[in-house]
Amino acid sequence: MARERGGGYERRYPRELILTAAIGKSCGACTMCCSALEIDSLQKPAGPSCRHCVGAGCGIYAKRPQVCRDFECEWLTSRTLPQNFRPDRIGAILMEDAEVDEYRAVCAPARPLAWRHPRVFAHLVAVAKTGRTVVAKAGLQAWRIFPSGEWGPTV
Repeated sequence: MARERGGGYERRYPRELILTAAIGKSCGACTMCCSALEIDSLQKPAGPSCRHCVGAGCGIYAKRPQVCRDFECEWLTSRTLPQNFRPDRIGAILMEDAEVDEYRAVCAPARPLAWRHPRVFAHLVAVAKTGRTVVAKAGLQAWRIFPSGEWGPTV
């Protein structure tokens, strides 16, 4: 099982469920997962960039921990999310948290309300309308997004 820790939760996914990048997509210059997420194996808290993040990539890419090798955000694996939804462009990482069955928007530290941008919020509401639990996170704050378009802090 791969494990990722981000924003105070740990997510586990069976290796057979790990997806690969959708055709025509790559991380490119995006390194949001290197800053927005907490990575226990590197003793990296959510917020600051990983000490191995060097500009537009990883300084230890060939030797990076398995959790980093296994992590792929929703944008990277989705055929339906457009290019302008790449995490560094919208200010939030869209991701599944299979352990608690939540769809999450984890915001960049410098853009804590990126989930409120109209196109991002419309996407989150659309996901909520499918019956999924949708949560936006910024640091220690979290908000639940409802199918009606209403939102409120999580308890």
